[in-house]
Amino acid sequence: MDSLGIYISVPFCRSKCTYCNFASGVFPSSYMTKYVERVCDDLKAALGRFSSLPREVDTIYLGGGTPSLLPPDLLKALFGTIRERFRVTNDAEITVECAPGQLADDALSAMLECGVNRISFGVQSFVDQEAKVTGRLHTRAVALEDIRRVQRAGIRRVNADLIAGLPHQTAASWKESLEVLVDSGVDHASIYMLEVDDDSRLGREVLGGGARYYAPAIPSDDAIADMYVDAIGVLADNGLAQYEISNFARAEAASVHNMKYWLRRPYLGLGVDAHSMLRVESGAVVRFAATDDLQEYLAAPGWDDLHALTRQEELEEAWFLGLRLNVGVDLRQIAAEFGRDALAPYKPIVEELAADGLLAIDADQIALTLRGRMLSNDVFARFLDVVETPEPIAV
Repeated sequence: MDSLGIYISVPFCRSKCTYCNFASGVFPSSYMTKYVERVCDDLKAALGRFSSLPREVDTIYLGGGTPSLLPPDLLKALFGTIRERFRVTNDAEITVECAPGQLADDALSAMLECGVNRISFGVQSFVDQEAKVTGRLHTRAVALEDIRRVQRAGIRRVNADLIAGLPHQTAASWKESLEVLVDSGVDHASIYMLEVDDDSRLGREVLGGGARYYAPAIPSDDAIADMYVDAIGVLADNGLAQYEISNFARAEAASVHNMKYWLRRPYLGLGVDAHSMLRVESGAVVRFAATDDLQEYLAAPGWDDLHALTRQEELEEAWFLGLRLNVGVDLRQIAAEFGRDALAPYKPIVEELAADGLLAIDADQIALTLRGRMLSNDVFARFLDVVETPEPIAV
């Protein structure tokens, strides 16, 4: 049985960035204790609720929000409860997301004591003006010092996030951020293109044609696409190879936890808006998510709204999650899991997308081209509802 990944959402932030569309925010620090108690209760209940849940855990990921804001005693409570209820492997990858300038010495010490061996910094830009206008509280100097600080503490696995498309960003300033990232010595980078939607203040302003949050200073779609392409080249030239649409790593430094999402391995999510994917006793694959409202989460125990995927839905996921990876989808693996007949409806889609320059075909391997990665949502949509989907299995 596959080992389990555990994801814990920590929604607390010191400030809310204008581009952020996550279920996080600025809440009273007094909520933290109750929140961690609530997550620990769910951890304790998980094995009883899901008897087929793997007991062995090989990845733990604290995301957010800003998990590094949790006091040391609450960090220790979370990790202590995990280790009480599950067998954490000796080589487990244990990641905590941090905001530059918001990682106190005692919090870092607590993380080391708890076995944290990977840190992910939400830098977004190493250009001070770009960081400032989006609500980030750090400067380049602060971000670089935090990266050096965790490296000196013995944490070798360090990621830095950058966003292409921030207000006032130019080709030159983007190149500057990329060069600083490379020089920082991190072994992993995540490159995201700015998402414009109703779930962020900046997104709503752009969609509404407003001027707040420096919305008119956002680069054009073509400029953002060029930044993404430039990032692929610059990072590759400096030993950070792309392995997924948004992720780049040095040799053997890919995120083991995030690979579970794309390879459809089991993971249990706890906390606000945390998602899970498990295989239950009936053999069905189920997905579920907690509420994205903090007050509702604190008031509501357990898990509800489990959705058991049909075989067709599992097949669709195998396509669009697998295609996120640069190695793509292996048709032999699809056939082994779903039967060779399951491939037939997708043959004309693959051929058409390949003719459009969005997919590359190499024997039994199907992968996105560079153009396909930039238009990935359009590609993925073609793999949905290919055949009629039967009613979902009851759980």
